[in-house]
Amino acid sequence: MSIPDFTDSEFQLANQILLERYSRLVPLQAVEVELLLDPEDTEPTPCPALYWNELGAEFIVAKIGDQRFRCQFFYSAEEQFGTGRDFYDNLGDCITNLLQIQADHHGTRNWYAAVARMARTRAIRGAT
Repeated sequence: MSIPDFTDSEFQLANQILLERYSRLVPLQAVEVELLLDPEDTEPTPCPALYWNELGAEFIVAKIGDQRFRCQFFYSAEEQFGTGRDFYDNLGDCITNLLQIQADHHGTRNWYAAVARMARTRAIRGAT
């Protein structure tokens, strides 16, 4: 099965959403990823995708068919997150939801990191 590349208008839409989110142009790359599109698949399917990284997170939006998109963001191989949806039929919704979930996660992740730093500081002070 051959999946069509992102169209110029899809690429422009992604750039526009990222510009609105970050208030500046973000380098957006066209890449290819391999995905198991069906749970019964034994071989991954090459899929065109858009990739960018920002604020310590990396983002992938893959085109898995005509007007079908799958997305995720990650900080490392151990920290990978999706949106809770298997696919989107609207690229704008896909990217917007991905960015919102990552922003929410980023805030939570920073909060936990701050609490951990405070706990370490208190432990160090208590040990001296």
